[in-house]
Amino acid sequence: MLTTVVGCGEKKPEKVRIAMVVKNLGNGFFDAAHAGADEAAKQLKDVEIIYTGPTTPSAEGQIEIVNSLISQKVNAIVISANDPNALVPITKKAMQRGIKVISFDSAIAEEGRNMHLNPSNAELIGLKQIQMASDAIGGAGEIAILSASAQATNQNIWIKVMKDELAKPEFSKLKLVATVYGDDQSDKSYREAIGLLRSNPNLKAIIAPTTVGINAASKAVVDENLVGKVFVTGLGLPSEMAGHVKSGAVREFAIWNPIDLGYAATYAAYGFVKGDPNAKAGGSINAGRMGSIVLDSHGDAAMAPPFTYNKENVDKFSKIF
Repeated sequence: MLTTVVGCGEKKPEKVRIAMVVKNLGNGFFDAAHAGADEAAKQLKDVEIIYTGPTTPSAEGQIEIVNSLISQKVNAIVISANDPNALVPITKKAMQRGIKVISFDSAIAEEGRNMHLNPSNAELIGLKQIQMASDAIGGAGEIAILSASAQATNQNIWIKVMKDELAKPEFSKLKLVATVYGDDQSDKSYREAIGLLRSNPNLKAIIAPTTVGINAASKAVVDENLVGKVFVTGLGLPSEMAGHVKSGAVREFAIWNPIDLGYAATYAAYGFVKGDPNAKAGGSINAGRMGSIVLDSHGDAAMAPPFTYNKENVDKFSKIF
């Protein structure tokens, strides 16, 4: 172990303590993001990752955790927000105490963080999901959206983009008949999906831009004996979706790599903590193997486009996350 000679007035070097606060524990997407954070920490060498989150996805649970992390005097908080605005007072308090706040996956409002790392570009994500639904049902028919919570920042942005895409001529034969919310809880998402299937007998596709929702909707289609009549698509984890692809409930789905997302967010937090002069709105951050990521004038950045999974590749990726 290296030792450092400490001169008068100097402090011993300490590890950069980065807390990753996820929407809820026990979520495979965030477990994979945690693995990415650990990978970044090993490369950076002087980083300690604190992985935490509420047991159920709520802003109140995250507020309690952030308050505790302020008391612990962590160097940075990397957080996927359950509510964009409710967290602002507590994260502003954190920033006032010198803690860098990076939101990732689901944003905190601009005044409550130093930077937000989108996993991809909202326009690309919204278009991708409409395109997959259209391809699955031959370009025509009734579709519905099963989202997470009504307050989830990222979900709402993607849904707006999807609605904008549906107004274009190439998707004029698709009809959005309902948007429902499962609050990223398996049982509620399943009930909402069953409700969609039973109240919309002509439904052809369900788009679920949430890993919990797409899994629940796929199960509902199988349980209602609607495989081949209703297709599910959206954003999912290969490890959870491989069986649904094989059942025929899902033809294809998409997701960015959450390992990469956790990795890049950790690098971003490290850059801010270390005072990288480019780590600011309008600048760029070094994200290790993910390259340089550019921030816009609001401190927003996009990591990479979403990736498509289907029967050709889902088994390979299901072994990873």
